[in-house]
Amino acid sequence: MTAVPNTRERIVSAAAKLFYSEGIRAVSVDAVAEAAGVTKRTLYYHFESKDELIAAYLDVRDQPNLKLFRKWFVETEGDVMAKVEAIFRNLARAARHPKWKGCGFLRVSAELANMPGHPAIRIGATHKKKFEDWLRQIFEAERIADAEALARQVLLLLDGSFAVVLLHRDPTYMETAGTAAASLVKLALSRSVMGCR
Repeated sequence: MTAVPNTRERIVSAAAKLFYSEGIRAVSVDAVAEAAGVTKRTLYYHFESKDELIAAYLDVRDQPNLKLFRKWFVETEGDVMAKVEAIFRNLARAARHPKWKGCGFLRVSAELANMPGHPAIRIGATHKKKFEDWLRQIFEAERIADAEALARQVLLLLDGSFAVVLLHRDPTYMETAGTAAASLVKLALSRSVMGCR
């Protein structure tokens, strides 16, 4: 039996669909309330402001996104290079869906670029840091000498590919970034092996 979402969850779910498809600035609080089937007053009972709702939207995306990356990594057969490349390959497959609009965290940060202290910016930065730290731990387990720098390079390739795919609507850019990420991992592994001799 599926649990019925509470009012707050319904509001966040409605906001998530609208914010992702249309952008946070284009969506009014009235539109979110209507989509959630609640009054504006009820929405403001659960969220003090639209800014708080935007932060909640990103917050609920954090763990599911990280869990999906881990799933793709674990389920891919082969070495660490193949597993890292698989993250990009799976994202490219997702980007082929007609409703794909890029990375919600990056899109929100672009819309709030003039508000660096916004709570959603902090949530987005934390999310990206968690992904980077997860990669670093993987690379450390592989005994890669500069695991931190490599994790950062892979993150830059990932976020860069999100931006370029969104511009060109061509997911092969993401696949190319995955090939580049795998090459970086391979190079770092070979240097680590040589350094151990």
